[in-house]
Amino acid sequence: MSPLLFWVFVAIMLFFGGMVVLNRNPVASALSLVVSFLALAALYVSLDAYFIGVIQILVYAGAVMVLFLFIIMLLDLKAESRRRLNFPATCGGFLVIFLFVTVVADVSHRFEGGNAKFQAISQGPQGDVWHVGMVLFQHFNIALQVVGTLILVASIGVVILSKRELK
Repeated sequence: MSPLLFWVFVAIMLFFGGMVVLNRNPVASALSLVVSFLALAALYVSLDAYFIGVIQILVYAGAVMVLFLFIIMLLDLKAESRRRLNFPATCGGFLVIFLFVTVVADVSHRFEGGNAKFQAISQGPQGDVWHVGMVLFQHFNIALQVVGTLILVASIGVVILSKRELK
């Protein structure tokens, strides 16, 4: 992929990532997050990480966003009204952003392992997906089950919290 196209996808991802935060309507914010996820998947594909790009679309842009939209619709969230600008909170927010960018720049500048070569996945009759699945289910089986249980408990909690009591 050309560098120009890479930077176009970066700009799309950053713009819609900002729209996630700036939108007052939760549904529009969630849809902006979908576009941001799709641009991120395109960036993964441009870096020849096809499997991660496809998983990004299937898991995040598909399943997670359906869950987010389900929760938004279930809770019946309305668009947020405008509030007055809180000057100390705004200054604190910009200070946190500045400190975060400073730390990221410092870590990026001192990082020397960016050019390290990784071992190639052993070639065999199985593909890359098989190898990823074997690593996930052999070494991270408990973690996968814990994450699945947490998502189930969170979904049940949303349904219970959203039930309206009859008077």
